[in-house]
Amino acid sequence: MAEKPVYITTPIYYVNDRPHIGHCYTTTFADVLARFWRLAGRETYFLTGTDEHADKVVSKALENGMTPRQWADRCSEQFKVAFDLIDIRSDVFYRTSDARHKELAQRYIAELQRKGDIYLGDYVGWYDTSQDEYLTEAVAKEHNYLSPVTKRPLEKRTEKNYFFRLSAYQDALQKHIDANPGFILPEARRNEVLGRLKQGLQDVPVSRAIKAGEKGWEDWGVLMPGDPGHRVYVWIEALCNYLTAVDDAERGRFWPAGFHLMAKDILWFHAVIWPAMLMAMGRALPGHVYAHSYFIRDGKKMSKSEGNFIDLDTISAYVQRYGSDAFRYYLSTQGPLSTNDADFTHAKFVEGYNADLANGIGNATSRVGNMIDKYFASVVPDPKGVLSLEGHDWAAITSAAAEGALSAIARGDITAALNEGIGLVRKVDGFINITEPFKLAKRLETEAGAKDRLAAILYQCAEALRVATVLLSPAIPRASAQLLATWNCAPIGAGVGLREVADIRGAYALKPGQGLTKGAALFMRADPAEAAPVAAASTPA
Repeated sequence: MAEKPVYITTPIYYVNDRPHIGHCYTTTFADVLARFWRLAGRETYFLTGTDEHADKVVSKALENGMTPRQWADRCSEQFKVAFDLIDIRSDVFYRTSDARHKELAQRYIAELQRKGDIYLGDYVGWYDTSQDEYLTEAVAKEHNYLSPVTKRPLEKRTEKNYFFRLSAYQDALQKHIDANPGFILPEARRNEVLGRLKQGLQDVPVSRAIKAGEKGWEDWGVLMPGDPGHRVYVWIEALCNYLTAVDDAERGRFWPAGFHLMAKDILWFHAVIWPAMLMAMGRALPGHVYAHSYFIRDGKKMSKSEGNFIDLDTISAYVQRYGSDAFRYYLSTQGPLSTNDADFTHAKFVEGYNADLANGIGNATSRVGNMIDKYFASVVPDPKGVLSLEGHDWAAITSAAAEGALSAIARGDITAALNEGIGLVRKVDGFINITEPFKLAKRLETEAGAKDRLAAILYQCAEALRVATVLLSPAIPRASAQLLATWNCAPIGAGVGLREVADIRGAYALKPGQGLTKGAALFMRADPAEAAPVAAASTPA
């Protein structure tokens, strides 16, 4: 029986502004995770896209003399440009303005109405206009009636709304979270949700009445089924995108999602409200809801007023100087995957680039490729079955690295998975320091057996680096493809398991006697004293 496909999602991003490092981090996280699952031989579906029906999207469109559709089209294209820049390869770029999404979302809401899980009532409460979210009196008071996210004043509203009976799913949610420790990740986020659940769940509004003369909303958004006087709030309609994108005969096998990935500010929507909606519809819940932290810059919170925002132009400047692989690798290994915010500094970027890429995989592959070129005329040497020297059982080492990567991606930890690849590179460097093949090569004419020993050493080094390259490929796809091509490695096709690829005795191992072109260096060392790339001026969205 084939293993279940893996479905990975990012949040769909508001089109009220241009993409920035936060959007790029979550999407790179998803992209690297998807590539790892494909390496593991699992069919994978990766969704990202844009959320287009928010109040602030309409406001931005009107400010710029556009219709919401024109504004959304323009901004969604900028997200596509940003993601292309860093080699994101999603299976679908989904938009909530798509007719398919609107039709299915409305159908789900109608289903909840029929079941009595959505009802019409009166609401008086505090509304966070910056987040399109109502807050309870307790939460509003706790934050001094300011938005917990943006610190802007909350707005007191009295409205007749449709409500979702979130309170009815308190016990079921509690039981599911208790029974599935990996449902909310990292663990600290799980504890946050559990703590908030103890305060009790209240029903939440899912619509607002359409005001007379309201501009910009003509033919925009999703209307409440059976009541065109109410429009569905953006956040409940947007959450449906994860299901509407795959709810058909062609893609239905991907549900439920394996990983919902997002920043910590929208965890509650994804860990509580969305699962409760799915329970109400009788749908399976996602496997993991993973909420990462934020990037800060040089020790300070990013903001446009501070002028320290890492926007699309800054990202482009880094990619232009160091390459998309380098930027992806930095995000993947130094990003805010845990509960701590990550500090983006140029010094840290260069340090990681030099240590792991230029002086790491780049230098190691160059050294080994050059020695095979020099001592074996660019032909893969024959180890004559010797795959263990000086305490290095390379078959066991590469197998353990693959198992470590598989274990890491099962919990969404791309940093740990990539560290398995870098760990192999460091082991190769240590092995070279112990065996000293460059010194052994000087004794080929005078020492019996030196040629065979040198062949075994270099073969083992090359094979370990082949596996390391594969393990690093989800973060550095361009450099990995370059090395595998120049070393004439067997192509890695769909459905091949990572265990098979990492087997240095298997079908994907380098074949003695085949050509091995040393090729150009994968990464050139960066000058730590060089100033950070400067973003070119651009026209704001």
